[in-house]
Amino acid sequence: MFKIDENPSLDISKKRSFMSQSLHWQPSASIKALHARAALNRTIREFFIEIDVLEVELPILNRAPVADMNIVPIEVQATNAMPKLYLHTSPEYSMKRLLCAGSGDIYALGKVFRAGEAGGRHNPEFTMLEWYRIDMDHQALMHEVADLLTELFQDTCITLENAPQFISYQQAVIQYAGLDPMAASDEQIKQLGIELAGADLDLNRDGWLDMIMSHKVEKELPKNQLVFIYNYPASQAALSKLNYDDNGQLISERFEVYLNGLELANGYHELTDGAEQRLRFEKELVATGRPIDEKLLAAMMDPKAGLPDCAGVAMGLDRILMLQLGVQEISDVISFSTQYC
Repeated sequence: MFKIDENPSLDISKKRSFMSQSLHWQPSASIKALHARAALNRTIREFFIEIDVLEVELPILNRAPVADMNIVPIEVQATNAMPKLYLHTSPEYSMKRLLCAGSGDIYALGKVFRAGEAGGRHNPEFTMLEWYRIDMDHQALMHEVADLLTELFQDTCITLENAPQFISYQQAVIQYAGLDPMAASDEQIKQLGIELAGADLDLNRDGWLDMIMSHKVEKELPKNQLVFIYNYPASQAALSKLNYDDNGQLISERFEVYLNGLELANGYHELTDGAEQRLRFEKELVATGRPIDEKLLAAMMDPKAGLPDCAGVAMGLDRILMLQLGVQEISDVISFSTQYC
């Protein structure tokens, strides 16, 4: 894993440390954690069998990566004769093509990959559960997610002390950060962001709102309770539909769910308009040079197919295992984390 002889400036102690690490063959997770993961997977599959949702397998290698500038895909050169491929960061695009083909309700359970993901809560390779429900919006899907998570945390280190809380993005920021994200000016949002970050960073309005969410709101959320935050600003729509809330404000129909400071899942009332999807792809990818997934757009715009009205959610299973077992490092629940694979 490490070539310690390529850097003659390394002292002997560092060389020995690297050598010791490279020869560390034991799994990073305990055997108890491996059993917990197997039980988690079994519970998930039983949950979807009960509600008649089909499990599907998707290709890990894709010709077009995710259109999200905040997510960096891992590039792969499979053969000299083939174009560059990408390890998928989510099975979303493939799953939506299946939905366009008439698959009905589906879920996928498997590995995804993201470059630059490292630290106590991140690993470049991790396990994701993603599912799509026909004729559901994000509000209905939130309650289904709550049902699954409540079941997953039974008889674990986490005791859910109250029923899940459902709170709008606007309400959450007002309640926990003292600022109305829909009415505040760019300058007001920036000033609060600077106060929380301790520095003036090169961020736009949404960047500062993300700072407020991560540095203030998420930390203030109640403990040992599932908290669903929904109806994000329209500028943060990603792949979700836009709509008007009860106050006549344009919002994106999406949600995120948190437990004890960890984001566990994010979901959308999915955008089905292929032309609008192309515009969003082009806006996101203009500075990256990444290709657009033309096959997904073709499926969405096919007059005989198209993406049905549906809601979808992606859930990080490693973080759920961390909470189930009461551990702080993601490597404690992965059989061989990337550091020791």
